[in-house]
Order: sequence, then structure tokens, then C-alpha cells
Amino acid sequence: MNLNTFGFIITGILLNALAQLLLKKGTNAVGAIHLNAENWFHTGVQLATQLPIIGGLSCYVISVVVWIIGLSRVDVSIAYPMLSIGYIVNALGAWYFLGEVMSLQRLLAIGIIIIGVALLVKS
Repeated sequence: MNLNTFGFIITGILLNALAQLLLKKGTNAVGAIHLNAENWFHTGVQLATQLPIIGGLSCYVISVVVWIIGLSRVDVSIAYPMLSIGYIVNALGAWYFLGEVMSLQRLLAIGIIIIGVALLVKS
């Protein structure tokens, strides 16, 4: 995989991870969502007007376009497992930006993912 192709793949992954963090930030502002027949429309409007959710959905759209470009240049058996980089970015981003707990078990899992991605890229 050349550097240009890797750039598309990693950009798609990072945008997807950013989308998750923004969506979570938006739902944190709204609180736990419990839909029923009476509140579904109000809840939908409340979610649709959260700037982090709008930003997250925008990141998703852009990430899909970038991902398709990258995917057109590399085998799916290489590209798809690289999505696991998003787990690392999300875990670290959730810890840093959202105050989520980073346990030893999560750190070990991240280490295993890093080793797997490194082996995959070298193949």
C-alpha cells in the first residue's frame, strides 16, 4: 500500500472515529433516549438540532466518500481490518474529551490491536 492510499484509508478511519465522538457528545447533551409514541418527534428534533450530532453525521458522509476512494486502491482484506484503528482513536478520544475511564484491560486491548494492525500493514 502506498502512502497516498494509506492516507485515504486512515482519513476515512479518523473521520469515522470523530463522528462517533461527536455523536456521543451530542447524545450526552440530550441525555438517555427513551422513545415512545408521545416523544419520538420531539426527541428527533432535539437530536437533529445538536451541533455535535450534525457534525458527526457530516463526518460520516465525508468518511464514506474517502473510504470508497481508499477501498478502490487496496484489497478489502487489508482495508477492512484497519478499521480497528478507529477503536484505538475512539477509546483515547473518549478518555481525553469525554472523561471515560481507561482501564488496564482497555489499554491491553489497544496494544493487541496495534500489534495486529502493524502485522497487517506489513503483509
